[in-house]
Amino acid sequence: MSRAAPQRNPVLLPASALFGLALVIYGLCQAPLPEVLSGLYTIFTVEDVLITDYMAIAGIGAAFVNAGLVTLVSTAILWRWDDSPNGATMVTVGLMAGFSLFGKNLVNMWPIFFGTVLYAVVKKESFATHVNLALRGTALAPMVSFMAVRFHPWLGVAVGLVVGFLLPPVAEHAHRVQNGMNLYSVGFSCGLLAMMMVPAFKAFGLNPASAHHWSTGNNPRLGLALGALCGAFVIAGLCRGPKPVLKKYWALLRTSGRVPSDYVRTFTPGPVLVNMGVNGLIATGYIVLTGGDLNGATIGAIFTIIGFSGYGKHAFNIVPVMAGVLLGSLTNHVDPNSSSLQLAGLFGTTLAPFAGVFGWPFGVLAGLLHSSVVLQAGLPLEGMNLYNNGFSGGLVAIVLYPILSSLVEWRRPVLLEEDLYAMFESDEPQPPEELPGKERRLDRDRRSGGDRRSRQEEHGGEERRGGGDRRSGGDRRSERAEQGPEGQ
Repeated sequence: MSRAAPQRNPVLLPASALFGLALVIYGLCQAPLPEVLSGLYTIFTVEDVLITDYMAIAGIGAAFVNAGLVTLVSTAILWRWDDSPNGATMVTVGLMAGFSLFGKNLVNMWPIFFGTVLYAVVKKESFATHVNLALRGTALAPMVSFMAVRFHPWLGVAVGLVVGFLLPPVAEHAHRVQNGMNLYSVGFSCGLLAMMMVPAFKAFGLNPASAHHWSTGNNPRLGLALGALCGAFVIAGLCRGPKPVLKKYWALLRTSGRVPSDYVRTFTPGPVLVNMGVNGLIATGYIVLTGGDLNGATIGAIFTIIGFSGYGKHAFNIVPVMAGVLLGSLTNHVDPNSSSLQLAGLFGTTLAPFAGVFGWPFGVLAGLLHSSVVLQAGLPLEGMNLYNNGFSGGLVAIVLYPILSSLVEWRRPVLLEEDLYAMFESDEPQPPEELPGKERRLDRDRRSGGDRRSRQEEHGGEERRGGGDRRSGGDRRSERAEQGPEGQ
């Protein structure tokens, strides 16, 4: 794809590449090169089902080198096809870096990626509109590894191509039904697809089973590294001018976080960097203070939170959800320090929009529900969906959102159709008042359904997706630009 127009966020992808390089260097500093290479071979040849902590099976050095290499490759892919780097791009980088510490690697990611490429070719759509999903869809990479390791490599490739090809239409529909309240929307989509495929595997006599490789005892050195990384983010952000940055950061903290809340478009890099550092410190502190373990899985979750700091998460909406999960861990008949609940405390922040839209008590409620649902929702998937908390979060969001919308009308958010499709293609600056969620309450929330439909029709009728949505991403971006900010 030609890059005729200059990018509005030109530093984003080079910074992501620098982050990937830093991960590689850190990994090489943790172990001799032969040990790293041996560990990488182990990573490439294991089944990778949840929970497979690469630090436990291959060592810290190999785990970070794999994460760094996957981050570099993902950044190169985004540079080639993502012509509008924004908050969604940051999310993709965070997911790829984080889950490359426990489940994704340079081998098992490609079949799913090329399956989505094939979908774009068959539908005659620009791959730029699917590149983020192609990378995020590697949440189902354990299916590739399971088939390739247990049976035959080409069977793993075939399964990955099928998964990547089927995921885009499932993801588009699943994204709508969650009403923007589950930040890990693709995790829910992958869970739905896995719910169909795992029983099919079992019907043919294939018996996948979840794993539990979990490293411990590395909190001091990994905690120090994470603290330094997050501190660097905060300092880099404040270097752009402490007073204006902190003023904008305060404005960021007052947003709801409901999808799509693209902080990269709405705020300057300074507040976003501060948000990344603060959120990373909160997540690291949660694990340390609750007696958890810093390892491949939990650091993967922390990297994910840092990535979503540019797209919906901030201190005011993640802390209530974490508190709800912690409260639930004290009431469940499960050890609060179990691996599942440690991850739930971090990944459960997928439901952060509930705290931002309805208020912090409802964030606690969402976290409390999530702490129970996540322990059961992933059982039928047999560890095949790395975004298991996204699947659980989707279930909670689908049930809890209509209940709260009906019973707590004074906190009822407005969900416009155009909000659901402006995720990946836009990088135009956006004022904070146009973010979705609690900024659209009270008087406009009391419009009748007819009034809301009339307004949607004025903005191009995106609810009539049909054939019109088969246009390329560039065409849709052009039309939204003509409609102005409300059409984005």
